[in-house]
Amino acid sequence: MESLDQTINSYLDVWLGPRDPRVKGWFLLDNYIPTFIFSVLYLLIVWIGPKYMQNKQPFSCRGILVVYNVGLTLLSLYMFYELVTGVWEGGYNFFCQDTHSGGEADMKIVRVLWWYYFSKLIEFMDTFFFILRKNHYQITVLHVYHHASMLNIWWFVMNWVPCGHCKYCGGENLQHTYVVLFKAKFCHRMHISTSH
Repeated sequence: MESLDQTINSYLDVWLGPRDPRVKGWFLLDNYIPTFIFSVLYLLIVWIGPKYMQNKQPFSCRGILVVYNVGLTLLSLYMFYELVTGVWEGGYNFFCQDTHSGGEADMKIVRVLWWYYFSKLIEFMDTFFFILRKNHYQITVLHVYHHASMLNIWWFVMNWVPCGHCKYCGGENLQHTYVVLFKAKFCHRMHISTSH
């Protein structure tokens, strides 16, 4: 396995150039294999899960879904706050932002973008909850493609360009959306729960 890891890392370094030294040694970033394995396992569960649940009763998952949605909402709020303050402290702009221009603010943004990358792994649970609740109609090709690809895309982003304009890709544009959507979904579910 170590030989395969070295081969893949050598190939990636030759193909894409040197990695950003600021993330060396960070959890899940030194080696592409775990990210790839998580993605393959996700796809296998998406394929096998509905078959496994076919003759079983759907699970309620209500309690854990509340905890999950509140947790992701809080994580999104934290990431949004850190990105906004990092952008402000680093004097970032919307035009041609260098990847090493904001000093300590850059590291603040790199750290929060790692949390964004890690949140893509956590968000695999969206699909798993759909499977357990037998809401298979919500598992669309776009949904699966999005979840399977985002973890991989952000592994590459974190290793080669974890700052600069990447903060806009995963940061300000998406965090407010997640916060609003999860809050709306949570409030809607609470309304349904209390009205029945």
